Amino acid sequence: MGSTGKKIILTGDRPTGKLHLGHYIGSLRRRVDLQNSGEYDQINILIADDQALTDNYDNPKKIRDNIIEVALDYLSVGLDPKVSTICIQSGLPALHTLSFYYLNLVTTQRLSRNPTVKAEMKLRGFHGGESVNDNEVGLPAGFFTYPVSQAADITAFKATTVPVGEDQLPMIEQCKEIVRKFNQLYQKEVLLEPEILLPEHSSQRRLPGTDGKAKMSKSLGNGIYLSDDPSTVKTKIMSMYTDPTHINVGDPGHVEGNTVFTYLDAFAPKEDFSRFCPDYQNLEEMKEHYMRGGLGDVKCKKTLLAVMEEILQPIREKRKHWENNIPEVYEILLEGTKLARQRTEETLGEVCEAMKINYFQGNSIIQEWETWVHGSHEG
Repeated sequence: MGSTGKKIILTGDRPTGKLHLGHYIGSLRRRVDLQNSGEYDQINILIADDQALTDNYDNPKKIRDNIIEVALDYLSVGLDPKVSTICIQSGLPALHTLSFYYLNLVTTQRLSRNPTVKAEMKLRGFHGGESVNDNEVGLPAGFFTYPVSQAADITAFKATTVPVGEDQLPMIEQCKEIVRKFNQLYQKEVLLEPEILLPEHSSQRRLPGTDGKAKMSKSLGNGIYLSDDPSTVKTKIMSMYTDPTHINVGDPGHVEGNTVFTYLDAFAPKEDFSRFCPDYQNLEEMKEHYMRGGLGDVKCKKTLLAVMEEILQPIREKRKHWENNIPEVYEILLEGTKLARQRTEETLGEVCEAMKINYFQGNSIIQEWETWVHGSHEG
């Protein structure tokens, strides 16, 4: 029960569309590094289709269509199913049962204060009040309680480490609250408090969209996808938002808030930068030139394009391989989900034992009944 002494990772994505560079820099690249580090005993990658249904309940086909797409993206970036268990959330019934039990440990008031939930509600136009007019969308209960579902995911796998973005900090804290309350209430150290693992550099924590607004998002249509072909990537990069005051090449420019330089900060190598743009030894030299004037946006964008193509081309090649072997991708998901089911059922069993609701395990309920009957008669 409780700690296994193992270092276990749980992370994942909602299958609402193909994955983009925001996913890559924010989590996917880190996952591959963690996988290849050999420092972790178990790595679980969850395709969170149930969570995706909380705000796509009226379009389940969208989720179904993107299960394979997300799996292809995982395999294309280098996640190895022999090392990392890739599984589908809806195939793990223990998660649903745990969510139901955990809901009793959280108040609606606490859920309503979760900053991540509030931000996501606003993004999707959900109205959380009692009355909803014709122009407002009522808040689905499933969406409102998804921090509890996420806590069930994390604890079911006994995850010690959860690599996520900064916006997920409130979710992890709420998970820890549930863990502490459960262990205290049932007087057993069954559940583990996870630790969050943020991206190492601030430039990797939230990538803006190509339009320079908000973050790169599938719903906003401002993303560069891992599966985009070279022509599409070029079109998106060459139309990127830069510095609106940098009208002429000779004008001094701003690199802060300039999407092209934000991407270069995130993706360009610190060493050997000159192979992408021979005029500069490193990115800082390019920035200095841009800020004093004399460097055009087109040259900066072409440099970024060269950087991105070096990253994306190997991903495309791997994706092409897996696209030609979809039955194998299906088997990877099937076997991964089977293995994950075993792991999560074990945790559910421990939770039920702690709550004393494992009625059919052995004959303990009979023994307890007989003890109670004899004790009452003696009294």
